[in-house]
Amino acid sequence: MADMRVSLCGIELDNPVIPASGTFGYGYEFAELYDINVLGTFSFKGTTREPRFGNPTPRIAECTAGLINSVGLQNPGVEKVIEEELPKLAKVFHKKVMANVSGFSVEDYVYSCERLDKCEQVGWLEVNVSCPNVHGGGMSFGTCPEAAAEVTKAVKAVCRKPVIVKLSPNVTDIVSIALACQEAGADGISLINTLLGMRIDLKTRQPVVANRTGGFSGPAIFPVALRMVYQVARAVKVPVIGVGGVSSAEDVIEMMLAGATAVEVGAANLTRPYACRDIINQLPAVMDKYNISSLRDIIGGAIHG
Repeated sequence: MADMRVSLCGIELDNPVIPASGTFGYGYEFAELYDINVLGTFSFKGTTREPRFGNPTPRIAECTAGLINSVGLQNPGVEKVIEEELPKLAKVFHKKVMANVSGFSVEDYVYSCERLDKCEQVGWLEVNVSCPNVHGGGMSFGTCPEAAAEVTKAVKAVCRKPVIVKLSPNVTDIVSIALACQEAGADGISLINTLLGMRIDLKTRQPVVANRTGGFSGPAIFPVALRMVYQVARAVKVPVIGVGGVSSAEDVIEMMLAGATAVEVGAANLTRPYACRDIINQLPAVMDKYNISSLRDIIGGAIHG
């Protein structure tokens, strides 16, 4: 019998498969398609202190083996999420959920995380440091070790639940940023967020996405994500969540061998709504094929091998 259980920051998951933030809404839409309790957990839509309408349209551009999105963190704001979205979710999802939080100042992160930390349903806080710091000249918090550490430390000071910091790949040295977050108290690291991409419409000769650039995700980025997960997992002592281009059970195992304790699935949910359910169903057969009896045993296998 294949043992798919893993422990993420002290909370046991039935399996390591987690739909990534921004690709699974607040869960209940997917609950109309299948029983989402088969998931390890899921990371809900990126939530900010104030409601956000998001970026102008068009927001999506298709690419070979991926897509570019510039949704702009559209969400109803943390208060509405707590008052309306989480009660709706509670009716269909009976496990702890991962709260994904974005902010445009350290104070924003602290406010939202402090509120969500008090929610019974929330098991972990996934802090997205890829947002621009409006007080720091618009530079993303996640591009500099000091800024990422500042957010981490401030959030940890007000939260009792595990804080997982989600890193941007659009940096020179992702390991130094991961180490700075660990030093500041992060309980885990998730990576990678989207790569920065662009498409141009040949008819209009202008960028396809109204915001000009957007986040590139999908199968094309998997080797980049895998490499970064490997580099970070080799350097840090806290659990790592692997994200980026995962679309099969084989990808999940590859990510875990690179050092991931759990694995998030993003763009695949947008093209194949049953992707996560299918990956979970396929995992036992793939484990059997590669003589894996327990997923916990293979975490970091390529590092320690």
